[in-house]
Amino acid sequence: MFRSAIAGSLPKPDWLAETNKLWPRWAREGDALAQAKLDATLLWIKQQEDAGLSVIGDGEMSRQHFVHGFLEQVDGIDFEHKVEMGIRNDRYKAMVPQVVAPLKLRGRVHEAEAALLRAHTTRQVKFTLPGPMTIVDTVADQFYGDRVAMAMAFADLLNIEAKALQAQGVDIIQFDEPAFNVYMAEAADWGVQALERAAAGLTCTTAVHICYGYGIQANVDWKATLGEQWRQYEQVFPALAASSIKQVSLECFHSHVPPELMALLKGKDVMVGVIDVASDVIETPEQVADTIGRALQYVPRERLIACTNCGLAPMSRAVAEAKLAALGAGTRLADQRLGG
Repeated sequence: MFRSAIAGSLPKPDWLAETNKLWPRWAREGDALAQAKLDATLLWIKQQEDAGLSVIGDGEMSRQHFVHGFLEQVDGIDFEHKVEMGIRNDRYKAMVPQVVAPLKLRGRVHEAEAALLRAHTTRQVKFTLPGPMTIVDTVADQFYGDRVAMAMAFADLLNIEAKALQAQGVDIIQFDEPAFNVYMAEAADWGVQALERAAAGLTCTTAVHICYGYGIQANVDWKATLGEQWRQYEQVFPALAASSIKQVSLECFHSHVPPELMALLKGKDVMVGVIDVASDVIETPEQVADTIGRALQYVPRERLIACTNCGLAPMSRAVAEAKLAALGAGTRLADQRLGG
């Protein structure tokens, strides 16, 4: 009855890249790196299937970072002269590339890993792309001078790649927009417009992932300042409910998001975060099933997808494997309890 999926990223094995880091350095170069990326993708396809997940992703093994992995195939971006910039309203600093000329795709971005993913599972497959607003918040603009104009330019490039992924047989294309939880008024205004532009013309299922960030210390510290109720979703969910996007994710387990906010997404599939990405403690199947049960007060069972709160990239491989197993086992337990 209940579907299950990951939000997107999984840890890179130590033979592919540095471990426990959000911006890891690759362990190989050239053809050896390209092959290692595909090998790691196969590994995680198998792990997700073994856990019993119904929607399978590539784990983002080919990307050093969930945003910059897309940008590496975009002309007009200078990776040679990175600058330090505040990310997510100066929550943390990072070295980012600069936009220095009109943006243009060099060609396909994720063709190889999407083909591998589709060829090696019979289950539904999901592919993730960074959302336009989040890209804008993760690069230094030295050309456009206007966040909205640059977001729309990125949206057009994302749309080209998304349509190509759809043609490869991808069932769900998800855009990751953690910036929606930071710039709430702008997200409800031009952020959703840019998202719709990125998804224009797609006939596959479209999704948006909105989280409070990976389990890195800067995000943990930020969440500690948000008080007893995290109501950021309240500002953007109505705009998303009125959009053409079919699925929306949210953090639930171990968060202070009022669960009744899920009711604002009437008519949408809701990816309910039942796995905490900010803790190495492994959830029990009972905890996962309990979270699903609470979410059913606000989300029809046919629209609920059990998911991770965010990506698992900075975690250890062993912890991520255990959390995948808990996600699958907890979803099956919820089926037994609540499937009818």
